[in-house]
Amino acid sequence: MGITIKDVAKLANVAPSTVSRVIANNPRISEKTKEKVREAMRELGYHPNFIARSLANQSTQVLGLITPGSTDVFFQNPFFPTVLRGISEAAHEKQYAVQLTTGQTDEEIYEGVVQMVQGGRVDGVVLLYSRVEDRVLQYLRERHFPFVMIGKPYEFVEEITHVDNDNFRAAKDVTEYLLGLGHERIAFIGGNRELVVTVERLLGYEKALSDAGIALKEEYILYEEFLKEGGQEAVCELLALEEPPTALVVIDDLMTLGVLNTLSEVKVKVPTDISVVSFNNVLFAEMASPGITSVDINIFDLGYQAGKSIIQKVENPTEPTKRIIVPYNIVCRESCSKI
Repeated sequence: MGITIKDVAKLANVAPSTVSRVIANNPRISEKTKEKVREAMRELGYHPNFIARSLANQSTQVLGLITPGSTDVFFQNPFFPTVLRGISEAAHEKQYAVQLTTGQTDEEIYEGVVQMVQGGRVDGVVLLYSRVEDRVLQYLRERHFPFVMIGKPYEFVEEITHVDNDNFRAAKDVTEYLLGLGHERIAFIGGNRELVVTVERLLGYEKALSDAGIALKEEYILYEEFLKEGGQEAVCELLALEEPPTALVVIDDLMTLGVLNTLSEVKVKVPTDISVVSFNNVLFAEMASPGITSVDINIFDLGYQAGKSIIQKVENPTEPTKRIIVPYNIVCRESCSKI
């Protein structure tokens, strides 16, 4: 016969109901009692039956994660595994599992979300992105299904709990950093123009140029996928201009890696010939040659705060709407110099 809650209660010298509350991570149970019960569970090799608990509570104890389009972007770009670690950490603390839905097209992802929600597979959803127009967002709002977003909503900002950086300010800051080094011909390589993060960072870039009295050049603004290939294509187009830029603001480190590779191939030196700043500060920003000056947006914390927020909404439907702003900082390395 298997180990039961009663066995754990006996070893921990508590009531069986206390063991149940510890398993549910009830905040009314002291940390000392929780640790005593968990130690007894470890000693006896007891593992709670979460399926039975879910049936009893009419809860799946599962969070759904929705990706921004193509699976290529999700699995190649280090941003997403890092944000996923943050969400998973928050879920683990409350004994939730996570379920990821991906697809090659927006339609596939939308259908995956519908199956998740209508099939009762998840208690709540985290959108790992924010789009200008999004069927998934509309669907979740219409069904009043618990969800939070990573990124600022394009609409209904006051009605949707979201976790974000101040992307406008961050892009303005890095553009002003390049202006301070004497650069005036500064280009912007953005991601998908339907993503709000691209819109916000572009606005920050434009504001910095405007404040400096520098006219905006449309040919200096390009949009690509958040992939290394996107950075390669963009920099080739910029270098072909009659008056190429002397500095680049690139919206993502993986794209920046493509930029650096291409510049190296055509013998354009960084930062001697062109300066580059980027976003995300993933590991290879430090390991690249030269090291990439990058905005550290605290990706893990974005995920962790989103995970905590969706669990709060699931467990308390009256939880107020929140906007959580995660701080950022510019990490200066060798990819920028005075003109």
